[in-house]
Amino acid sequence: MIPALDRILYVEDEEMLRVVTNLALTRIGNFTVELCDSGTKAVDTAKRFRPDLIMLDVMMPGMDGPSTLRALQADPETTEIPVIFITAKVQPREIEAFRALGVIDVIAKPFEPMNLANQVRSLWNRHHGGA
Repeated sequence: MIPALDRILYVEDEEMLRVVTNLALTRIGNFTVELCDSGTKAVDTAKRFRPDLIMLDVMMPGMDGPSTLRALQADPETTEIPVIFITAKVQPREIEAFRALGVIDVIAKPFEPMNLANQVRSLWNRHHGGA
């Protein structure tokens, strides 16, 4: 049985991408979404919001995606939350390096907002042993 996906924490430093992604996930996907503009805020918000999934930008000022992922993995309260990286760095070797860090997958930027919710659900289902 695949667990329900409802609550998503989306971490992105670019405001316009936060707005577009929030609309795509809430209006089209009917997800409950919490937004963060930095990795530092994401670590604290993840503990409070308790998301089912974290979507994390790779390139951010200050605490980047990989650093944020390590902080989440190091905290017993957030270590089990699956993470998807969202990035323009999508060369095969880069994707493999990101997966080796422990993310369930990578979504390439730019993405198609109308298809994002389905793409996220598909990755979630595959991660939990579904088709």
